[in-house]
Amino acid sequence: MVVRHEFEPKILGFLCNWCCYAGADLAGVSRYQYPPNIRVIRVMCSGRVDPAFIFRAFSKGADGVLIGGCWLGECHYATEGNYHALDVTNRSKKLMEQIGLNPERLRIEWVSASEGIRFAEIVTNFTKQLKELGPLGIGEGIELEQLKLDLEAAESYARKKLTSYYIDPDKCQACMICLKKCPVGAIIGGKNQIHVIDQEKCIGCGICFQSCPPRFGAVKKILAEPVPPPIPEEARTIVREGKER
Repeated sequence: MVVRHEFEPKILGFLCNWCCYAGADLAGVSRYQYPPNIRVIRVMCSGRVDPAFIFRAFSKGADGVLIGGCWLGECHYATEGNYHALDVTNRSKKLMEQIGLNPERLRIEWVSASEGIRFAEIVTNFTKQLKELGPLGIGEGIELEQLKLDLEAAESYARKKLTSYYIDPDKCQACMICLKKCPVGAIIGGKNQIHVIDQEKCIGCGICFQSCPPRFGAVKKILAEPVPPPIPEEARTIVREGKER
């Protein structure tokens, strides 16, 4: 007698600490039933999810990736990280299409801390959807060796940052607002010194872009393009009217 085992998809979930993770916890405490196919990584904000995380998950055997965050407009941080997560998801889906993967394998959902039942329903629905799609790669008709190469290339591309930020030296007023708010100290500058972003330290969170006063508009968002080189250190001093260097 031949025993056939039903395909059970592996799901990796990146869940926001404040809302979706709390919702998942409530689902467990309330004993709501949902498939045990998901493994969870807790992040402080859904905006912390990098495209490289997504492709690394797929390359390590995940059949689907779920990003869970606060409802739009309810992010616990001034950065509105869930909007950033939505942008990351949409761009990652486009990259998935380019390498032949079904973009439906990547999903983003909003779950509040009080919506345990919603979390259970999402996992149940996503598991069912992935069962219909089949195992990663096989469901798309991609050879496993080619899939591995494509995912490595996608992860490498994603690590180069699909989104970068650059401070226009002609518009920077050295107000130091972005410098003080950068969570990783990636902005170099000071009083009367044009600010420069250290691209090696930058995590692409977009805080500088959002905090730069609109009247200056000095921080530019760059999508999948090379970032202009920083101006020389000796050229960064801003000469104010009536003041000498």
